[in-house]
Amino acid sequence: MIHPPNVLLLIESLTLQCLAIVLGACVGSFLNVVIYRVPAGLSILYPPSRCPHCLRQLAPRDNIPVIGWFLIGGKCRYCHSPVSWRYPAIEAATGFLFWCLAAYFGTSISIPMLCFYAAFLSWLLALALIDIDTMTLPNALTQSGLVLGLIYQASLVFIKSGDRTSLAGHVIFGIGGAVLGIWLLDIMRIAGRVFLQKEAMGGGDPKLAAMLGMWLGWQNILLTILIASAIGTLVGAIALLSKGIDKQQPIPFGPFLALGGAICLFLGNSILSTYLGWFGLT
Repeated sequence: MIHPPNVLLLIESLTLQCLAIVLGACVGSFLNVVIYRVPAGLSILYPPSRCPHCLRQLAPRDNIPVIGWFLIGGKCRYCHSPVSWRYPAIEAATGFLFWCLAAYFGTSISIPMLCFYAAFLSWLLALALIDIDTMTLPNALTQSGLVLGLIYQASLVFIKSGDRTSLAGHVIFGIGGAVLGIWLLDIMRIAGRVFLQKEAMGGGDPKLAAMLGMWLGWQNILLTILIASAIGTLVGAIALLSKGIDKQQPIPFGPFLALGGAICLFLGNSILSTYLGWFGLT
């Protein structure tokens, strides 16, 4: 038999998860704008959402996340040009990421922390998809993500219950992670240039690593880069062995860094604790 307090906790958890999905889908709609316009150097605020073919402004009902695409049958209401399935897919993916936050952390952390985590994952998703599309990681996003990470670290002393670390301690922790992240990726860039006799990594990757280090701290940035390198190596090996794939086609590293950072947000501390536990260091 479920006792009333447990019922209330369950209702609270389910409500939070439902709100997270809806909010995530709405944020995903905005991320579609960011992913398309930032690399093109366009304003993300003006003009309002419009068809890229006929340039007609979309009706409010067309902007309903995920559902709007199905309402118009995947075609522009005015010129009937195809609208990519990627738009609702990104909205759904963002909703899923926000749901993961609500389901995994639930009410164990404060709402402000959940909001910070949601912003962090949104930045990572946008950067990963832009890197896939254009092989670039725009400074506008890596730098703003870095600044937001610094704000997050400075805010922890106020929003994290039971936290005894000083404001300076959190800031130093974040800056240390950012510096370590950019150093490690720069070393990897130089090593790739020396051993492969070509650029093995783009100039935006160290900046993304700095952003990740600011958010996650020095220990988790090490784990993030390790995870990203392992996944990237696996994908690269599969690409080399696959037929019909251009072996000279560069593979963006940003999505692997973003994936590693997302994994560490959820599981980083647990992985590190388990690893240190093997050596009796916890």
